[in-house]
Parts: sequence; C-alpha cells; structure tokens
Amino acid sequence: MRSIMPKGSFRSILVGAALIATVALGACRDTGGDGKLFEVSGKVVVFNYRLARATYVVTLRPLKPMGEGQVAVASFQNPAGGPPLVVEQKVWPKLDKVSLESPALTCIVKDKPYAISISIRGPDGTFLQKIDTTLISTEDQSILPDRPLVVDQLYTANPDLAGHPDGKLPGEPKPDCSKG
Repeated sequence: MRSIMPKGSFRSILVGAALIATVALGACRDTGGDGKLFEVSGKVVVFNYRLARATYVVTLRPLKPMGEGQVAVASFQNPAGGPPLVVEQKVWPKLDKVSLESPALTCIVKDKPYAISISIRGPDGTFLQKIDTTLISTEDQSILPDRPLVVDQLYTANPDLAGHPDGKLPGEPKPDCSKG
C-alpha cells in the first residue's frame, strides 16, 4: 500500500505535535502566577521524647517574593477535641521558608488525618491566600513518656521518673481522648 503523505510531512507533523505538547506542559507548570504566594513544602508530627510533647510542624515555601508585614495564621485541628489551636506567625521576607508549629498536643492517633488551615494576611489584615491541608501521624501519642525526661536547660534528669527510665509511671492519669 502506498502512502499519500509526501516524504517529510510525517516528520513535520511529529515535530509540530511535540512543540504543541511542550507549550501545553509549560502552561500547566505552577509558577505561582495564579495568585499563590506559598505552597506547603513539609508537614510532620514531631514527637519530642525528651520533653514528652508532640506538635504539628508545617513549612511553607514562598512562590513569590514575600512582602513586609505579612502574617501566616494557622488553625490546627485539636486531636483531643474542642476548638482548633490557632497560631499566628510573622512572615520574615529575608527567610526562605515559613515554619508554623502548633502548641503541645495530646491524643494523637496513628494514621488519622488532622485538618490544618492556613491564611496569609497582608500588613493591613487583608486576606491574600488560604491553604488547606491534612497531616497524618505515623505514630501514636502513646510512644511518649508520661512526663518529660529532663527538667531544665541543662537536661537534668526528671527526679519524678527515678526508677522509670522509659518515662512510664504506673497509675499516671492519661488525657481524656474521647472527644477527638
């Protein structure tokens, strides 16, 4: 069977299709041109065994130069139930990231998603961007000791835990996690 397409036409069509695909892919790239100022670059539940505390930490990466006076307001789902835990953090334009850390948490459950909502506000309080995400812990709160293993900046061993190197005290009351 003989082709009706002249020689070289197939190559031209292939090159043209490749150019169209390249332009289309380039247009899909997220460069922050759609008004986004930040993206989530990291999120983790930090279990500090030494201090017997857990916190959420979310890191934002700027997609555009940061402005003076911007503020990030994070609303973290409280794993113990109740109202969200709200943290306000000033955005420092000279830093290459913004880290948001929750207050100490209780009742964290492994593999359960926890909601986090972040609002970026301008110096006058105007809303600039909203970021909604979830965070899932790979561990349970039960891995933490009942009390901090140390009591001061010199990392002095907690005298309450004498004879209990794992930090677990028999009969120690546990937080009420029935609302989470």
